[in-house]
Amino acid sequence: MVKKNRFLAPILMLLLWSCVTYQPPPPNLYIESLPAAEASGLSLEERLIAEEAWQNIKQGNASKAIKQITRLDQDNPFYYTGLGYAYYVLQDIPRAENYFKAATTAYPDLALAHLGLGQIYQETERDDMAFTEYREVLKHDPDHPWARARYQGIQSRKTQEAMEHGRASFSSGGNEAAKTSYLRALYYTPQFPEAHKALAEIYTSEGQFENAIVHFKAAVNNEPENTELLAAYADALFQSGDNSRSMEVYEQLLDMDPDNETAQQRIEALKNRLGIFELPSQYHSIPAAESVTKEQMSALIGVKFKDVINKPEGRPPIIIDISTSWASPYILDAASLGLLDVYPNHTFQPRKIITRAEMAETLHRLIRQLEAKGHRFIQQIPPERIQIEDVSPDNFYYRPIIMMVSYDLMSMAGGRRFNPDQPVSGADAMQHLDLILALIK
Repeated sequence: MVKKNRFLAPILMLLLWSCVTYQPPPPNLYIESLPAAEASGLSLEERLIAEEAWQNIKQGNASKAIKQITRLDQDNPFYYTGLGYAYYVLQDIPRAENYFKAATTAYPDLALAHLGLGQIYQETERDDMAFTEYREVLKHDPDHPWARARYQGIQSRKTQEAMEHGRASFSSGGNEAAKTSYLRALYYTPQFPEAHKALAEIYTSEGQFENAIVHFKAAVNNEPENTELLAAYADALFQSGDNSRSMEVYEQLLDMDPDNETAQQRIEALKNRLGIFELPSQYHSIPAAESVTKEQMSALIGVKFKDVINKPEGRPPIIIDISTSWASPYILDAASLGLLDVYPNHTFQPRKIITRAEMAETLHRLIRQLEAKGHRFIQQIPPERIQIEDVSPDNFYYRPIIMMVSYDLMSMAGGRRFNPDQPVSGADAMQHLDLILALIK
């Protein structure tokens, strides 16, 4: 009986020793196979050592794996990673974490190391850091099923927690805490529309329109059909003074909601801010006109010099014959500035054809207005050297004609003739005004 016990003792000791050194991996530990890309760069001996060590790690024989891994050089991609998993199996979490960190530092693109470090962070309830590690894996392998499942699990839970905290903070008047929480939600889910909308509303309420615009734009990109959101975005742009973009968004809103009165009113207001107005169709026919009329000339001056000449002050003159003219607003401005005459009977005669002499007078008056604003005009020809055969010095239009010729804005025909009674074409009228604009720029 004693001999039998002596025979069994070594076997029992061997079994006990095996139980001590063998430790199964933690039930939730995910261990991938060695990546082929990194393994293919190893020598045959290194590869055999790494593969055998990896098999031991998966089987829970961590102590044996550690002995094998330490035979590799430290610059081997599986050295620190392998030790990280081996010590993870042994549940020596601090040492495993340090090895995984060393691996991710030496090999930032090694998914195997990020997966191990992410699991440690998640096990030790450091979900923010685990989220970052899983994200690193997905950068290089967006379809990695295991990493994506863990990443999305943390993402969903943390985003929801941050949103709930943000709403609670905002309800109690804690705007800053609310903003911090909503920004935290966007850290986990960058395109989350609810977080962008919440932040935009807070910034709008604080008058921080530039910040509000950033988040409104992001929210609109996610919900382009949301007219309420689009209106809020347009309003923030309007309040910030970004008139051009505000008008674009309001026009987009009006296309989606044609009966939106606020959008209609804002578009009109923005047109005034931007100096945009719809030109009547009659305006576009002026260049082809054989002879330009007083109403056409008024419109040309009003459109071309709208940013140059000040709007007239005081009450406009009484004019009784322009109510049906398409150019009545321009006529009132031109007459108020004294550029074109209103007759003693309070008529303007908008369809009266302008002669070359009258054109010279109108241009002369326009130049005096511009000189009063500081613009300078240099005579190209001395007036005393100009001789005109068909306009006498006692003619009412003599001086303005001489001045326009001296400025080289109007020219004479052969035989020193000005042809003062000849009509001015629409094209010529535009050319005269364009020359003046070129001189003041």
